[in-house]
Amino acid sequence: MNITVRVWRQKNADDKGKMVTYGVENVSKDMSFLEMLDVLNEQLTLAGDDPIAFDHDCREGICGACGVVINGQAHGPQVTTTCQLHMRSFEDGAVVDVEPWRAGAFPVIKDLVVDRSSFDRIIQAGGYISAPTGSAPEANNLPVPKKDADHAFESAACIGCGACVAACPNGSGMLFTAAKITHLGLLPQGQPERDSRVIGMVEQHDHEGFGSCTNIGECTAACPKGIPLDTISRLNRDLLGALSKGKA
Repeated sequence: MNITVRVWRQKNADDKGKMVTYGVENVSKDMSFLEMLDVLNEQLTLAGDDPIAFDHDCREGICGACGVVINGQAHGPQVTTTCQLHMRSFEDGAVVDVEPWRAGAFPVIKDLVVDRSSFDRIIQAGGYISAPTGSAPEANNLPVPKKDADHAFESAACIGCGACVAACPNGSGMLFTAAKITHLGLLPQGQPERDSRVIGMVEQHDHEGFGSCTNIGECTAACPKGIPLDTISRLNRDLLGALSKGKA
């Protein structure tokens, strides 16, 4: 296929930035989207131009590093990570717009690369458990109801890619925060810090400049791991319970 790619180019955090148009020829429909960007970068390098900076790591839909907005949609037209999106999702002659995550809490570093360290600081504010030293306990010593285990596993699938923030009209990171709170709060090991965890992580979320959640649902629609919207309801329930106990 021959496609036209319009990419956001920004030299650094202080640069104004702009969309730049490139043509990419002989694109295989079996290429991943990132492989197409690799081809474009090779083309730019051979021409003596600066290659497009973009985040990536595992390229297996696991690490969450490869987040970009494609034609106005977080990760593109398929509900998957950018690295798992293939060019068969586009038509020959297509014009594809590629932009970084757009959120105040995700400042652009260069081109398509954004600073997502705000997510790390949210986890540092409470995303951990008390773990006494010693050998691992017998797994069956702490029975967990299957319903709770399933919901905890569902939330733990979050890879922290930031698609929820990019898709949200408010730039809210509540789905990410709720997933990290829920997957620990539903397990026995997460109970000692349950109240301080939810208060600390929500406070850090707001401090980082993320917007408020208004339950629009764009976050879960864009989430490549299918984290459900009711995860945020669990966060709100935990938060109200913690505040009512005077844990703030």
